[in-house]
Amino acid sequence: MVKVFLILAGFVAAVSAQALAREEISGPVAAKILRVIDGDTLLVEAQPWPQQTMEVYVRIRGIDAPELKSKCDRIRRAGLDAQRALETLAAVSSNIQLTRISGDKYFGRIVADVMLSDGRSAASDLLLAGLVQGYDGGRKPHQICDTD
Repeated sequence: MVKVFLILAGFVAAVSAQALAREEISGPVAAKILRVIDGDTLLVEAQPWPQQTMEVYVRIRGIDAPELKSKCDRIRRAGLDAQRALETLAAVSSNIQLTRISGDKYFGRIVADVMLSDGRSAASDLLLAGLVQGYDGGRKPHQICDTD
C-alpha cells in the first residue's frame, strides 16, 4: 500500500511539474534567499500561501551566468564574479519577490523574475554590471576558451 501511495505521489508531482512548465504564475510570491548557487540560481524559502513555506531552486529569468564548472579558467573566473555579485545582492536584500513563475526544463527548479526588496530586478543589476548575458531559454551559444 505504501509503495502504491509513493508511486502515485511521484506521478502527481511529475504531472504537476509538467503543467507548471507550461503555465505561468504571475505572483508575487514572497521568498527569502537561503543560498546563492551560482550567478543565476538561488535556493529560496518561498511562501506561496499564508503559513506555508517551501524550499525551491530559482533560476533567474532572462539571464545566463558563466558556468562555475567550465573547463575554461577564464569562464570559471567570470562565473565566480557573477556568483559573488549575486551574493552581494542577496546580502543586501535577502527578502525578495518572485514573479512570472514557471517550471524549468529540468523540473528541479523554477524560473522567475527576482525582485529585490527595493524593487530592483536582480537580472537587470547583473546585466548592467556585465557579469551575465541575456538569455531567453533557447540554445546557448558555444563559448570558445582563450588560452590563459
